[in-house]
Parts: sequence; structure tokens; C-alpha cells
Amino acid sequence: MKTDLSAESIQHIARGFSRARVLLTGVELDIFTILANEPLSAEAVVDKLDWDLRATTIFLDALVAMELLVKEGDRYGTSPQVVRLLTAGSEDSILSGLLHTAHLWKTWSRLTGVVQNGGPARKDETDNADHIKAFIGAMHVGALRIAPEIVKTVEPGAARNFIDVGGGSGSYTIGFLKTIPDMKATLFDLPDVIPMARERISEEGLIDRVTLVGGDYNKDNLPGGHDLALLSAIIHQNNHEQNVALYKKVYGALDSGGRVIVRDYAMSGDRTKPASGALFAINMLVNTVGGNSYTFEEIKGGLEEAGFERVKLLQESEMSSLVEAFKPY
Repeated sequence: MKTDLSAESIQHIARGFSRARVLLTGVELDIFTILANEPLSAEAVVDKLDWDLRATTIFLDALVAMELLVKEGDRYGTSPQVVRLLTAGSEDSILSGLLHTAHLWKTWSRLTGVVQNGGPARKDETDNADHIKAFIGAMHVGALRIAPEIVKTVEPGAARNFIDVGGGSGSYTIGFLKTIPDMKATLFDLPDVIPMARERISEEGLIDRVTLVGGDYNKDNLPGGHDLALLSAIIHQNNHEQNVALYKKVYGALDSGGRVIVRDYAMSGDRTKPASGALFAINMLVNTVGGNSYTFEEIKGGLEEAGFERVKLLQESEMSSLVEAFKPY
């Protein structure tokens, strides 16, 4: 059913950035952690952090209006409902994901020029290290939540040698290893990411079952000897030719009869559904040279071009759509 559009509803869309920007600034300044344990007046915040008093007061009042902070008298504190989500150190914190979103703000703000001249948007490389850390943290938090259901849907069966390509800090590796006690895994990602993976997999007591390999899957070959491979949230960063090349590397990393699982959007044929996938394609437009959200037929065609067979859509669920394919015996 189509949404009824009016002048008011269109204005609401246009002004949606205002609440997002206030929240993201709060995240960047870590104000929710600062005010979680000790409510402070605006003056006390300014004395503590050397901010501007007028700006700080207006900013804190806006966060109260959004119900992210609470105000009693002249003192501000983090709303109890959001302490676990927006404070550093909380197991349920989504700060890393929101910091990643704050980084994306810069490239999305250049969308008009990108549409006119092509992408990606110009990026500020000075904060690249912080961006990578926030990105990997965001992926870790999101993947931890859905990994058990993904593993259940995949049904690893007799698979015992798993490779997690672009595995980040290891959320899916952890999920598969916890489900299959005698499974071993290889996690392949950029050298800068490997220490993050080692730390988190070690915390889970699984490091003795994991081989960590640093490299660039667009440049380097993948280690072989596996019967199950996962490409989770990878292919949208590449153009079609890059994905075919990557599928061929995964093909080479699998033993005969091995299976690959691709987790990503599987768009409708007209590329407009799901709506989140169409908007995510904008994210790829402003942040990558050739990335996109792909249809199932495009994913299937690329896998078959690389030599895979029996390509099937296991699950259709926005970014967690799952496509499987097999290397012939």
C-alpha cells in the first residue's frame, strides 16, 4: 500500500535529518556516557569539557525533547531507557554503529554532486583509522544479534572447515563454531582488522580453532581446503566484475562439493524492493566506486559464471537474504 503524500509528510521527510544530527552529535561527543552516572547542569558540563555554554544548553535541551536525556531542575542525565544502548562499556551498546553512521553523514551530504558527476563522494582520509574501527564495531554488534539465526538457516550439516571471507571481528565465525563443536575456521580480512578478530575470538575461548589470515580479497587468493564459505555483507561493496572474481577465489578455496553462502540484499527485478535495499544502494553510490544492491538473478549469474551450480535463494530478508551455491564434485 502506498503512503499518502502531502506537503506535511514530505516536509517531515525533509526535516528528518535534524533529529538524526542531534543524536549523532551526542554520540560523537559521548554525552550519554558522561551523563549516565552523574547528572550535571549545563554549566557543570561546560566546566568539565570546556564547551560553549549557550550551545551546550540548547543541545542538551534538544536531547531532552527527544527523550534521550532527562532534565530535573537544571541538571541533565541520560534517560534510563537508553543507558544500556548509548553508553560506552555496555554490552548492549550500539555506539560503534552510530559512530559509523556519523562517518557516513559526510559522504551522504555530498549526494547531490555525486548524482551529477558520479561517485564516490570525496572522503576525508585523516579519520580513516577511526572509521575502520567504528565500521568493524558496528558490524560486530549487528552480526552478534543475528548470527545464531543465520547459522540455523544455513544448516552447516557435515561441514567442518569453514572460511569467513571479510569476517571482520568474527561474529559469524563465533556463531558457527559455537554451533558445531568440532568445526575449525579460517577468518580472512584486512591486516588492520585481524587484531580485532583475535581479541574478540580469544574472549570467546575459540582462538585455538581459528586460523587468522590477513589480506585483501580483491587482490589476494584465499587459503584452500574448506567445505563451507561465507560472504556476509561483502558483495554490495563491489561491481559485478569484482564479485565474479571474488566468487572464483571462493570457488578455489572450497573442496569439491563445497558450499558458499552469500548474505546480502537480494533485490526485486525492478530494483525498488525492499526500500531499504534501494536506499542502501545510495550508500554504496556515495561510498564506493562500483558497489550496489544486487538482484537475486545478478547474484545467481555471477556465481554461475564463477563455476558454481545449484544456486538457490535460501532466505529473503532484506540485508539478511541468503543465497547458496555449490562447487561441483
